[in-house]
Amino acid sequence: MPAHDTISDMLTRIRNACAVRHSTVNIPSTRMTRSIAEVLKSEGFITGYEETGEGVAKNIVVSLKYKGRNRQPIIQNIRRVSTPGLRVYSKKKDLPRVLGGIGIAIVSTSHGIMTDREARKQNIGGEVLCYIW
Repeated sequence: MPAHDTISDMLTRIRNACAVRHSTVNIPSTRMTRSIAEVLKSEGFITGYEETGEGVAKNIVVSLKYKGRNRQPIIQNIRRVSTPGLRVYSKKKDLPRVLGGIGIAIVSTSHGIMTDREARKQNIGGEVLCYIW
């Protein structure tokens, strides 16, 4: 499965799991999905992740995070920005701010996958993969 399909698949699986309040979700493991999971963990959107399986059958088990007694998901919305048919690139000065800084934009740069804030700090632009808030 090409990398661009796994990103959309990952975001859709997380979105659906949050909607029905699952505690974990399985995602096929690639370098890209591991990097995105690492960014989500460092930004506090998920509690953690771990790899299971071997070889081609590797998966990432992502532990989702909820707040309050009603278990409101921390991830309110995930929106894919750059698609295989329409890539969206931003220069360092044009990187988007999601909800005025409340959310994050995940950007694929020449220095790896990072948030829009980190990319601004390092003065680099790249492909805007998705918005999360």
